[in-house]
Amino acid sequence: MTESFLHYLWKMKLFDMQQLKTTDGETVTVINTGEHNTDAGPDFKNAKIKIGKTTWAGQVEIHVKASEWNQHNHQHDAAYNNVILHVVYESNTNIKNKKGTNVACIEVKELFDKNLFQRYQALQSAAQTIPCSKLISSVKEIIINTWLQRVLIERLEEKTKFASNLLLQNKGDWEQTFYQLLARAFGTKLNADAFELTAKALPLQILAKNKKNKIILESLFLGCAGLLNDSFNDEYLQELKKEFSYQQNKYRLLPIEKHNWKFLRIRPASFPTLRLAQLAGLVHQSSHLFSKILASDEVNELKKLFKSETSDYWKTHYVPDKKVKQHNTSLSNSFIDLLLINTVIPIVFLYGKEKGDITIENKALNWLESIVPEKNFIITDWNNVGIKCKTAFDSQALIQLRKFYCDKKLCLNCAIGHSILKQ
Repeated sequence: MTESFLHYLWKMKLFDMQQLKTTDGETVTVINTGEHNTDAGPDFKNAKIKIGKTTWAGQVEIHVKASEWNQHNHQHDAAYNNVILHVVYESNTNIKNKKGTNVACIEVKELFDKNLFQRYQALQSAAQTIPCSKLISSVKEIIINTWLQRVLIERLEEKTKFASNLLLQNKGDWEQTFYQLLARAFGTKLNADAFELTAKALPLQILAKNKKNKIILESLFLGCAGLLNDSFNDEYLQELKKEFSYQQNKYRLLPIEKHNWKFLRIRPASFPTLRLAQLAGLVHQSSHLFSKILASDEVNELKKLFKSETSDYWKTHYVPDKKVKQHNTSLSNSFIDLLLINTVIPIVFLYGKEKGDITIENKALNWLESIVPEKNFIITDWNNVGIKCKTAFDSQALIQLRKFYCDKKLCLNCAIGHSILKQ
């Protein structure tokens, strides 16, 4: 038996509620099980329970064995003085709170369906990455879809935590915050931090003053990234270096260190030098980008905002002084989709939430349903168990479900797992 399973039984009222009695023989009627407390303190707060003829309001503590109360030193902790009921699988001792008062206890060993626990154990011991992979086909589609909607919102809220902190640092400046988040996205996982540092070293207002000149923009981005400190053979790089020297003195810019950048195990098309040039190109062809995003209605409008070009130099280079076969330097459709999924949509969702505008929140969700899903091993696993992924809305929800529920075996916290346990 596990404490988490007992929490689940209590929360879902899966005990034989007509047979609840304290170890002293008093009848127990659960009016309200309370709110599950995931922080320090008793397991459920604000519960309402009738014991005998008296109705109590307070907290509920749950253990496998009653003696765990003393093992955890609750008898010395005033935070547990308001516990009105001790729910245990096995009552092996009587317990008191810090005041010396006996705490009412119920033993639930014989008060629930044992098949429920067996199904739970089967999920917990499953070797598959998706514990319910052999049983999920039995779950009603409406339950799966409703739960995916719920975890999708969870994912968006999780993603917006970083954006919220950044917005606070920027004193509520949405354009500046979006610019820094967008820069992080251009760095993907390996260079996200370096891109963010570069964006913070190069304020948006400086870019706005120079947005009409692509050469100045590229010099600013590469220079503030610490990537123009070397000696170069190519005249274009020499020109960028010279231009940045002037801009650095003019704006008193402090470049980041070159060692922040990672080039190993990255495809040339994702090298930070090229990505910085692409970001410069995006700034060159747009102004007040976040405002334009908010004003957009359709995903195709959004994608057009991210169509930009670098200078000609980068069409034959991925890194300085190394000429290669000519290639396309505009942002690919797949990369734009990732920008929308991971940066644009979360911050628009956050904006709607902060402004109390449900229309903007829904617009962000609708955009996800108009973008093709990501392709990765997580989505492949879901497809293999019969959960088809049609849009980015689906893929984002399924990624959240896998990472925060399946990988942690939190089947008791999952509506799909709950449905399987009840079968």
